[in-house]
Amino acid sequence: MDWSLIDCGRKGHVTYAPSEADVRQQLRAQAESGEAWRCLRCGAYVTGEPLMSGPAADAPVVLRGKEVRSALILRVFAVERFLRALAVAAIAFVVWRFEYARETIEQAFDRERPELRNLFHQLGYNIDNSKLVGLFNRALTLSPATIKLLAIGLAGYAAIEVVEGVGLWVGKRWGEYFAMVATSVGLPLEIYDLVNKVSTVGFILFGINLFLVLYLVITKRLFGVRGGKKAYDARLRSESIMDGAIATAAAARPTADRPTADRPTADRPTADRPTSDRPTADRQPEAATPGAPPPGAKPGARTSAAKPDAHAPDNEPAAPSDAPAGTDSARATP
Repeated sequence: MDWSLIDCGRKGHVTYAPSEADVRQQLRAQAESGEAWRCLRCGAYVTGEPLMSGPAADAPVVLRGKEVRSALILRVFAVERFLRALAVAAIAFVVWRFEYARETIEQAFDRERPELRNLFHQLGYNIDNSKLVGLFNRALTLSPATIKLLAIGLAGYAAIEVVEGVGLWVGKRWGEYFAMVATSVGLPLEIYDLVNKVSTVGFILFGINLFLVLYLVITKRLFGVRGGKKAYDARLRSESIMDGAIATAAAARPTADRPTADRPTADRPTADRPTSDRPTADRQPEAATPGAPPPGAKPGARTSAAKPDAHAPDNEPAAPSDAPAGTDSARATP
């Protein structure tokens, strides 16, 4: 069953025109009847102008698939909470009015009791053993202050049920937490009542409340269950048509438009380059080889350091070879 299509048939399609051109192309198509836009809920292309437009980041969050079914289930629980609140509020009103009309009610009950006793006696039932009649007799003995506190307590419980119903109906995160906590608080009292006496109504109410608590915790991932809110939002994004269009448009962009981390390594700093690519100023000079010409000297050029004279005595240094002709230092030694 396609819950998205059912929801679109009930509410209408949701089309959105992003202001980004590449994302817009992912959601737009040209049909024979004109321009068509993809529905963000069911995925079908709908001809005509888009329902909304603006930046892709501002597109509405649309529930799809199982989330539509989940929202419907929560609304059923919300209706049950509203009905319960209405019944409790009616009881609170009766209790509050009972304080001001106690004598009148008691007189009317005493006046009609014989007839009621005879009527139920013919049906084989003794109203004197009825728990409802016993509860009514105990209510007649309550003090005005106790009756007021009881009416206030019932009204407060009805207000809690209304807040639960509103939170479940709108499907907000706070409403899910509030409904789960408020329902869990009452579970121990319901278990205690069932242990003392098993009743059909009590068992049904306990089953409804227990199912609601488990359903909210498991499906909505409350209190960190199954990854918590982060995992829940990630699943919603994985099913979102708009997020899929944004991802597809980003993957189709050229390399120049990608972030710096995706660019080639040519833009890296000099420290990451190989040693051979660094400037020559960073290199250390090599040690000169004895007898070898200095770097940059022309081939065959004479050097300033000449070889010592082989015929010169050991105690007399050889004459420099680059002395000018005609000087004493250039003459041969006898």
